[in-house]
Amino acid sequence: MTRPATETPWWNPRRHADRRPLLLARNRTQAAIRRWLDDNGFTEVDPAALAVSPGNEAHLHGFATDAIGNDGAARRMYLHTSPEFAMKKLLAAGETRIAAFSHVWRNRERGPRHSPEFTMLEWYRAGEGYDVLVDDCAAFLRLAADAAGATLLRHRAATCDPFAPPERLSVADAFARHAGIDLLATVRADGGTDRDGLAAQMTASGVRHSADDTWSDLLSRVLVERVEPHLGHGRPTVLDRYPAPEAALARRAPDDPRVAERFELYACGVELANGFGELTDPDEQRTRFAAEMDEKHRVYGERYPVDEDFLAALAHMPPASGIALGFDRLVMLATGAPRIDDVMWTPVP
Repeated sequence: MTRPATETPWWNPRRHADRRPLLLARNRTQAAIRRWLDDNGFTEVDPAALAVSPGNEAHLHGFATDAIGNDGAARRMYLHTSPEFAMKKLLAAGETRIAAFSHVWRNRERGPRHSPEFTMLEWYRAGEGYDVLVDDCAAFLRLAADAAGATLLRHRAATCDPFAPPERLSVADAFARHAGIDLLATVRADGGTDRDGLAAQMTASGVRHSADDTWSDLLSRVLVERVEPHLGHGRPTVLDRYPAPEAALARRAPDDPRVAERFELYACGVELANGFGELTDPDEQRTRFAAEMDEKHRVYGERYPVDEDFLAALAHMPPASGIALGFDRLVMLATGAPRIDDVMWTPVP
């Protein structure tokens, strides 16, 4: 009896024959994006995957390993969750437009849209505002669709026109529209938050929550349950101006200190990219990292070290914008593949 495709190994010749058109579309998409980057003055770089810190965000989880020196002594290192720290060091060194297709590793992540190892397309523009990243993303959606021979991006029953101009929506407006919540009424100019005020609004709107949820937990609940399901249908959505407490690596918006220069790109209800106007103040960044690691320790009982070399480089980094895009997810939507593993040449076992 033939086993279901989900139980057949990816290297089975018949299953590989089914997957191969998707994988070739992946190759065409990557080649098209590389040409676009080259035509637009970007230098492709290849950051090392081993790092002294996997990143200092509370809910990102790294893979740890021990590097054994010539003397036999072990030094704890990590596979990076993003090439961000390394690429910002290159900006400090004098690079101005850089991009990388990097394999990255994130623990505690596995599912139809998540793989513990995946490919991230990350790029930076020194001296340019983060609004231009929205235009970059729109170009990559079009390139992926063309490479796959698709007129629409698809995920399950959802569709999105990659050739349509993206809708741009602030997080505050999205909360008001889809949940009836005044989010910024719970954020102070100094970055403090009103947890009980947000909880009260959620109760009034019928959004469940727990007594031990933090303000950040509450925001995530509303985002996942009420907001994200509505994003990127028909045309892409740029969810912009995140509250400053939810943007550990982004600078604050000049017109409102309660929000930051951070956006996420959605298509078919799927998050594809996370962009920033980059924070370059090392003292502020250290303070934010400490807060993130305090929260990580509270929730998960662990901390990651701070990359002191990264903080030192920030003092030399020019104003810049930067963004990370899940390349496998982009291919998945362009080909209509139901699972991220379907568009990876060799999925993680």
